[in-house]
Amino acid sequence: MNPHSAIPHPAEALVLARIPATTRARLERVRLMIFDVDGVLTDGSLWYGEHGETVKRFNALDGHGLKMLAASGIKVALVTGREGPVVDRRAAELGLGDVLQNVRDKGEALTTLAARHMLKLDETGFMGDDLIDLPAMQRSGFAASVPQAPAYVTQAAHWVATRPGGHGAVRECCDIILAAQNRLGTFFQPGRLGPGVVQ
Repeated sequence: MNPHSAIPHPAEALVLARIPATTRARLERVRLMIFDVDGVLTDGSLWYGEHGETVKRFNALDGHGLKMLAASGIKVALVTGREGPVVDRRAAELGLGDVLQNVRDKGEALTTLAARHMLKLDETGFMGDDLIDLPAMQRSGFAASVPQAPAYVTQAAHWVATRPGGHGAVRECCDIILAAQNRLGTFFQPGRLGPGVVQ
């Protein structure tokens, strides 16, 4: 019997309907989920203002998913090869403490974050969309990607979202992790995330 829920919520069965048992086993072990930013939390577009500032578009569904992971006791981190204040601002809105920017070796970043939280590598997950993400995807216990990623990246993933990056792919990922751990159903209770939730 799963300690989180005696009877799985119907939404969990719906979310997991097409997830193979081997992938579910990986999802059950995730205690730290790390996300790339550009192309995963965003659609990969970069808009530049007249003074050179970068503007990124984030998705509220993704934000809510990240909040649900954190509320369930799963650590969430953002690791990006680019750098800019907008990522820090978004992470602060969502209450995320682990944000690594200007990272060139994401595999090493994953190892460092796992050690910081005293976790084994098979208790980590990484969602990426490009070559720079492959080392982290290959080291993690659960590797996820997005449909617009190159084939050699999606081929390295244990699971690929049906929605594109920046358009709900991260929420899909959060939902399957929570469902595999019988935690998604708890969010159907009123007020589960508390008042004033920022997505």
